[in-house]
Amino acid sequence: MNTAILIPARLASTRFPEKPLKLLNGVPMIRRVYDRCLETGLDTFVLTDSKRIASLFPKGNIVVHDDPYENGTERCAGVLRDSRFDQYKQFINVQGDMPDVTVDIIEKCIWHLKNYSVTSVYTQMPEEKQNDPSSVKMVRAGDQALWFGRGLTGYGDWHLGVYGYKRNPLELYSKLEVTQEEEVEKLEQLRWLKNGWQVGVLSVQYNGMEINTPEDLEEWHSKNSQ
Repeated sequence: MNTAILIPARLASTRFPEKPLKLLNGVPMIRRVYDRCLETGLDTFVLTDSKRIASLFPKGNIVVHDDPYENGTERCAGVLRDSRFDQYKQFINVQGDMPDVTVDIIEKCIWHLKNYSVTSVYTQMPEEKQNDPSSVKMVRAGDQALWFGRGLTGYGDWHLGVYGYKRNPLELYSKLEVTQEEEVEKLEQLRWLKNGWQVGVLSVQYNGMEINTPEDLEEWHSKNSQ
C-alpha cells in the first residue's frame, strides 16, 4: 500500500512554546525529525499552523492549516481533505518532538498495519521515567494496547509518539467521542480505545529522547554535544 509520513507541528505549545523551532546542535527540532523520516524513502509531509515552521521545508512537503485541531491525530485527519493525499492508503504519524526516531521504528509501525488498522510502538521504560508525568506509560496484553496514562504507576511500557493508521479510521477520528479520560490525560490515543478500537503495538529499540520540556532539551544536548 502507498504510505505517507505525517509530522504534525503546532507552534503554540502550552508546556514548551515554539518547541518545534528549538535548535538541536544548530538544527531546528522539526527539521531533524523530518530528515530522519526521509531516511525511510517514504513521502514525508509536515503539517503545521505556522508559516515560520513552513519556511523550513520544500513547498510541496508542507501543509499549513489554521484550523483549531485538538491534537496531532486530528491535524493528520484534517489533511485528508487535500487531494494530494488521495493516493495514500495508510499513514504514519511521527510526533515532532522525537528527534531520534529511527527507520526501524517507523517500519515496524507500518508492518503491524497488516494486523491492526491503528498501530503504535513502545520500548522499555527507564526507571526515572516512571515518575515523570511527561512520559506516557502503556499497559498492554500481548501486541494490543489496553491503556495509556501519565500517572506515577511504577509499571508499564514507555509509549513512543509514532502511530500508524489505515485511511478509513483516520478519516473517522475527528467524529469519535472525546471522553473525560482523554481530556484529563491529554492523550489522543485514548480516543481510539474509549471508542472501541483496537490499537496494535510492537516493541522497538529506542536509545533516544522525546523533547517535552526545556529540561529535556538541555539533557538532549548534554548527551549529543558535538
